[in-house]
Amino acid sequence: MQEVHYCSDPKKVAAIAGAAEALAQLKERGYLNVIITNQSGIGRGYFTVEQFEQVQSELLRQLGSANIDATFFCPDSPDSPAPRRKPSPAMVFEAAAALAIDLKRSFFIGDAASDIECGRAAGLRTILVKTGYGQRDAHCQPDFTATNVTEAVAMVLEMSKSG
Repeated sequence: MQEVHYCSDPKKVAAIAGAAEALAQLKERGYLNVIITNQSGIGRGYFTVEQFEQVQSELLRQLGSANIDATFFCPDSPDSPAPRRKPSPAMVFEAAAALAIDLKRSFFIGDAASDIECGRAAGLRTILVKTGYGQRDAHCQPDFTATNVTEAVAMVLEMSKSG
């Protein structure tokens, strides 16, 4: 979704143009789409789990709930000992266990250094998108870089043709 600093209001949710269609293409090719997200606004007291769930519901409505298989989130603030918080790969491993995901065939698409570090630590191929924090975090050495999620998905689909 478009970046909204500590988003707690479903009215501020705006899916990135083309994201729903791109996610649907991945589903058609047999991929699972999983959201892995830090939500430190909960741990910092900026919003509640219920508010996050309302934001998430709106995001799923905009993306098409059938296009997202699961969401894993860490509510902890960065200053608390949080073994699940990205860049730790713990939530990726939880998702893999819960959904029988083959990590060797998987990609981690994200817009922040913590996303790329998380994906790398889990053994996934990583794609940094230059939306959100992606411009700022271009130094994080992803496997691939894309302008946006639509381009990232096109890259995944092209690579999946060649194995």
